Amino acid sequence: MTTTTRAASSASGPRDAGGSGEGGAPVEEPTERRFNSSHLLILLLLSVVAMQGPIRRAVSSPGVQDWMTVFVAVVVQALPFLVLGVLLSAVIAVFVPPSFFARALPSRPALAVPVAGAAGAALPGCECASVPVAGALVRRGVTPAAALAFLLSAPAINPIVLTATAVAFPGQPEMVLARFVASLVVACAMGWLWQRLGRADWLRPPAHPSSEGLGKGAAFWDSVRHDVMHAGGFLVVGAMAAATLKAAVPASWLRAAADNPAVSVLALAVLAVLLSICSEADAFVAASLTQFSLTARLAFLVVGPMIDLKLFAMQTATFGRGFALRFAPATFALAVVVSALTGAVLL
Repeated sequence: MTTTTRAASSASGPRDAGGSGEGGAPVEEPTERRFNSSHLLILLLLSVVAMQGPIRRAVSSPGVQDWMTVFVAVVVQALPFLVLGVLLSAVIAVFVPPSFFARALPSRPALAVPVAGAAGAALPGCECASVPVAGALVRRGVTPAAALAFLLSAPAINPIVLTATAVAFPGQPEMVLARFVASLVVACAMGWLWQRLGRADWLRPPAHPSSEGLGKGAAFWDSVRHDVMHAGGFLVVGAMAAATLKAAVPASWLRAAADNPAVSVLALAVLAVLLSICSEADAFVAASLTQFSLTARLAFLVVGPMIDLKLFAMQTATFGRGFALRFAPATFALAVVVSALTGAVLL
């Protein structure tokens, strides 16, 4: 009896394992199908080919051409300096020991803030470069108040930007001085304000891939690759938003705003946020706005490198949305007030 049972079990086992159905017929297991990125790309290409006529007509319209011009200009202006900032960030993260910052900056945060703000003059780049560098400083243990002061001052008081401002405003050295003073005051004031009122849970520690077990060279390129993909995507999103708003703002609004001194300052400050122009080129744009006062144009030059659409997106990506939603409005308000006061004294 036992032998018969084992034989029957042995005979039926392979059929069960092979998925036999009724009558011994094999049952085919369903094949799993997944919709991956390749399928999505093929679908997108087929859609573009099918709709190439409407797409060609839409792209050739003046409004879309203006949008594309602004978008490409913002990205092309910012991308080289973003790469520069990413490279500096990787150097700081991999090759600079944490003890260097302990020696270079005062131990007291209140004194570290102005030192870090003044050190912004050493970075020859724009605001896109300062964000990843500030993130690397925070990762290296620098007090956030000092890193934020550096983030705000570096795009506005470095030699390249000040030289561009002098070229854009020939015979007006007071404009260069006003930009330097107002930008440094705002950077240090925001650093002290964050030290006084900022909370640790408002600022998300900048994410960074682990480089444990990697050599210096491998860790450097790993850091570069991470920061380019992380910050570059948000730069594109910010440039798209800036191009959309630029195309939607009527020129007549600017002429009406220039007639009121107080409104003109606020209008150019808002315009600086919307246009998202690289700080290496914003002085030439400000110089062309001749219908506005020098004080209003100073607000444009101070606000733009500290907070605009692409910067807000990049700060959100680096430090978190909770940080950006608090830091950006405070920076904007303080920059407008300081610009107005500096313009009244120096201009």
